[in-house]
Amino acid sequence: MLGSDIEQIKLKLSKPIALVGMMGAGKSHIGSALSQSLDLEFFDSDKEIEDKAGQSVADIFENFGETKFRDAEQNTILELLGRKPCVIATGGGAFVNDEIRAALLDKAIVIWLDADIDTLWQRVQKSKVRPLLHTEDPRARLQTLLEQRNPLYGQAHIHIDTSGQTRQPDVIKALYEFLNADNV
Repeated sequence: MLGSDIEQIKLKLSKPIALVGMMGAGKSHIGSALSQSLDLEFFDSDKEIEDKAGQSVADIFENFGETKFRDAEQNTILELLGRKPCVIATGGGAFVNDEIRAALLDKAIVIWLDADIDTLWQRVQKSKVRPLLHTEDPRARLQTLLEQRNPLYGQAHIHIDTSGQTRQPDVIKALYEFLNADNV
């Protein structure tokens, strides 16, 4: 059934698929696999920003501040939304921006990859490239961000819990069901 679901998705897909959610929710990993399954280009907005800036997100935060990074993030995501169908993994904070959120909800199929605090913490606690967690209590900061952002992420078209082992067929099935419910 998965093969026929993929073919139906390819036929019906007319705009990008955007993955939103907290750092550690699996946007880059799942996005890459999804793009391969659907034969679509994959873009990680943070990677696109790094390539354009010639430095890491952490360095952009340190050298220019979060505001400059968020401006670059907005420009990058709006540019990616102008492309043919593709898969876009957005940064964890992108969906907080009103303009980005409105554009994504209008011009893409938005999939919220959700995970509980314990799962997120397990996935990101050793990372040195998460500038928002460079605090005295990074887990508490992660919890605060999760509580602030979840109501916004909840506006996504599709919601998938990635706390457990999310498999590619789960994402394909949710996308197939969304596209066949005449939501687009």
